[in-house]
Amino acid sequence: MLNEISYSEIKNKCIFIDVRSPEEFKEGAIPGAVNIPILSDEERKIVGTAYKQLSKNEARRFGIEFVSPKLLNMFDEILELKKIESYLVVYCARGGYRSTAFASIFSSIGVNLFRLIDGYKGYRKYITEALLELNENIKYIVVHGNTGVGKTDILMELKSLGYNVLDLEGAANHRGSLLGSIGIGECNSQKAFESNIFEQLKGITNSRYVFIEAESKKIGKVVIPDYIFSGMKSGLHIFIDADLDYRAKSLKKDYILNENWIEESAKSFEALRKYLSNEKVDYLLSKLEQSNFEEVAKELMINYYDPMYMNKANEYEYSAKFKAEISAKKTAEEIDKWMEKHHCN
Repeated sequence: MLNEISYSEIKNKCIFIDVRSPEEFKEGAIPGAVNIPILSDEERKIVGTAYKQLSKNEARRFGIEFVSPKLLNMFDEILELKKIESYLVVYCARGGYRSTAFASIFSSIGVNLFRLIDGYKGYRKYITEALLELNENIKYIVVHGNTGVGKTDILMELKSLGYNVLDLEGAANHRGSLLGSIGIGECNSQKAFESNIFEQLKGITNSRYVFIEAESKKIGKVVIPDYIFSGMKSGLHIFIDADLDYRAKSLKKDYILNENWIEESAKSFEALRKYLSNEKVDYLLSKLEQSNFEEVAKELMINYYDPMYMNKANEYEYSAKFKAEISAKKTAEEIDKWMEKHHCN
């Protein structure tokens, strides 16, 4: 008999095996899942077309033809995973044919696997409901500040001090600005974004306060869920200030992360022509080619980021203001003192 389990019933450490196609996996998966696709993207299309245009049996015939040569490699992959963790849970899109077939084949030869009931769809339903419930008890402390004050670094330092933190930009893999993907790759999908948020929030137990960076509703191509965005607006708000040199150095650390940073920056700069004159953009590109990042950063902050940011920042009344002068760690320590004085840790 096939072992089955729902996501809400999983209490122990396990490894999830996602048997969907690579394209499906890329769109969104359970964090940490290993993709062992039964069908490639093209094979999945062929099977789907056969199911619709020919018959269920013809679709199955194609499926057997595609899967059979892969079974030995799949078996070896499973054995390797078993060396890491004996508890393996298999899922597909809806907990249907693919995960059932995969789990049944290997369970029948003594390799014990669990099938996730309702698959990825069931997982999504669970975390959507869980996130709503989690946010009912959260009081967000929203960290504002102009570009370059090091808000993300401050959040990480606060986390090291024991505070709850929700890093939305980390969850999105995007810095939330026009140049937000430079050096860090493609923005996550909406589904992956929400999964990452859930992973960060699910362990919160010691306090209802959660530090979070002020963001627009949209970060790259993902959208902050309404219940979180609403919680941010009604939360406590603090402001971080810093001088231009400090901010330029902070941006330099964040953006020069790989050898292609100049090419990636230049490509992104073209979008600035909507907001700055061609002369100004051409000047920035020339400085970029000279690897003069700090001057480029200062120009961008003065002429683009600061005017745009302050329009939004002036909407809030701030419970406290801090000056970042030495390091993110020092600023976090100042916030810690403020929390001890005014709020529960």
